[in-house]
Amino acid sequence: MPTYQIRVNGVDRTVDVSSDTPLLWVLRDHIGLVGTKFGCGIGQCGACTVHVDGVAMRSCSATVEMAKDREITTIEGLSEDGTHPVQEAWKTIDVPQCGYCQAGQIMTAAAFLESNPNPSENDIENALHGNICRCATYSRIKKAVKLAAENMD
Repeated sequence: MPTYQIRVNGVDRTVDVSSDTPLLWVLRDHIGLVGTKFGCGIGQCGACTVHVDGVAMRSCSATVEMAKDREITTIEGLSEDGTHPVQEAWKTIDVPQCGYCQAGQIMTAAAFLESNPNPSENDIENALHGNICRCATYSRIKKAVKLAAENMD
């Protein structure tokens, strides 16, 4: 089995897995970072979203081979103390109900706001369109993204 060096949340990690192992399972099963959730396994729901070189990506459909030589950020690495503006907005608006999709929602929103710091309502809807929330907290999610945009540096 090949050995891969990957950088996750600023820490170099070594994993012994097959090249086609989904990044999601490397993060959860081999590194122990379980904040990134398994939802659908086909990149459609967004629960597994992480940042790869600052871009939101579905970790269930990205492989460990793709992750080598790239910077991976999970929900655990978004901020050391949970004070990223998106995380703060989520708390202020009280977004989660069950919470299962929230890490993916937050990671998608954080990457989106890096590229669009002053989004319209339509921009927010389009950016988060692929993230499914079974509790249907979409209106609170949109409010939180707008609040986070207002509080980004």
